[in-house]
Amino acid sequence: MQHAHITRLSALALGIAGALAFGQADASGFQLKENSVKSLGNAFAGAGLRDDDASVVVNNPASMTQFEGTTIQGDVTAIDLNYEFRGDGYDALGRPLTGGDGGNAGDFTPIPAFSLVHKFDNGAAIGAMFSAPFGLATKYDPDWVGRYAAIDSDVQIVELALTGAVDIIPDRLSVGVGLTFSQADVTLSKGVDFGSVLAGQGAGPLGFHPQSHDGEAEIQGDDTGMGWILGVNIRPTDKLSIGISHRSEVKYDLRGDVDWTVPAPARAAFDSFGAGALFQDGGAGAKLTTPGMTTVEVAYQFTDRFSMAATYAETSWESLEEVRIEFDGPDAPTIEPFGWGETRFSSIGGEFVLNDAWTLRAGYAYDETPTTFAHRTPRLPDEDRQWYSIGATWNYADNLEFSLAYTRLEPDTPYIGIEAPNYRLFGEFEGAADLYGISAQYRF
Repeated sequence: MQHAHITRLSALALGIAGALAFGQADASGFQLKENSVKSLGNAFAGAGLRDDDASVVVNNPASMTQFEGTTIQGDVTAIDLNYEFRGDGYDALGRPLTGGDGGNAGDFTPIPAFSLVHKFDNGAAIGAMFSAPFGLATKYDPDWVGRYAAIDSDVQIVELALTGAVDIIPDRLSVGVGLTFSQADVTLSKGVDFGSVLAGQGAGPLGFHPQSHDGEAEIQGDDTGMGWILGVNIRPTDKLSIGISHRSEVKYDLRGDVDWTVPAPARAAFDSFGAGALFQDGGAGAKLTTPGMTTVEVAYQFTDRFSMAATYAETSWESLEEVRIEFDGPDAPTIEPFGWGETRFSSIGGEFVLNDAWTLRAGYAYDETPTTFAHRTPRLPDEDRQWYSIGATWNYADNLEFSLAYTRLEPDTPYIGIEAPNYRLFGEFEGAADLYGISAQYRF
């Protein structure tokens, strides 16, 4: 009976499912928008309507029919994320959690993208693009006050998109469609309070109490997935463009391993209780569905030199309503509720052709978070944020150009208040992110 009780605790009390709660990225949830430096420069306003940016391969493939010849483009955006925790916590006995503030949870992470568009003489176009639509990298000190909620988070989703487009009405209406093939790779870790678990089983007289015997759990998993993209580009006049695009959900069945670090006294205690099969390294998995996104965009060319654009996008984060963790061993499966909801992204930006060599751009965006105070964790110190963007393109030659961009992301203050079975953690995060982009484009 005691063995069965500890089995239930192995997932519920330790909250290992929380190890798949994804962390802070530059866009809402763990979404990454960085597939275009030009669009970064005006906060991605009208990103899917551009006729000079090969990233329309994924932002709206219908716009590829506006290109000529062959265009190749490489983009790199570096995310400099800075986040620090200010708060406190208590263990199951009401004593303060030991440890510091975790240090700077952010990192300096480059996000590359490569795209290609080829336009045929018959009006059709094809494109291909490598990019990273989702991901994160956060790291806390292993002995910080919130170690039972999160330590390391490394999520990488790399995607290849293959798209095509045709003109339905030349120069006025085009449609595009494509398939995406992606690889998800996840490695996440957190601290485990084995002292609390064993104290709850009556092992207090043996020296087991909250925070006395900390261990660690690391989960790694990967899988491939496939999705689709659909877009429409409408040009009622030579000056006005309207775009609608949709990116589908992508389902992953992550499979990998769980690596437990269990202190020797705790392992001996589990063995003595007849629960030695628990917390052993082995296989583990979880299902993950990245969200679908629908985008509506408008662009208007006021003069030969000045244009403006606006974007409105809805991301269906309901796909991450919960995550269920399954262990190959006897550790009980558990469900981690997220309760994420739909988010909205709105941006407006402008572009000014200064001269034959230089084009300047700027933009502003407001981006909502999918999470709430009830579900926010240190893996996702996420809040609504504002984008402030500037950028420029240097036309080095008729067929070669370079672009630069900078964006400052200013989030509202993320507050957390976690009440887990074995600890409580509450406080706030202070920080922001700077995004630096550089790209090159060649046309032939």
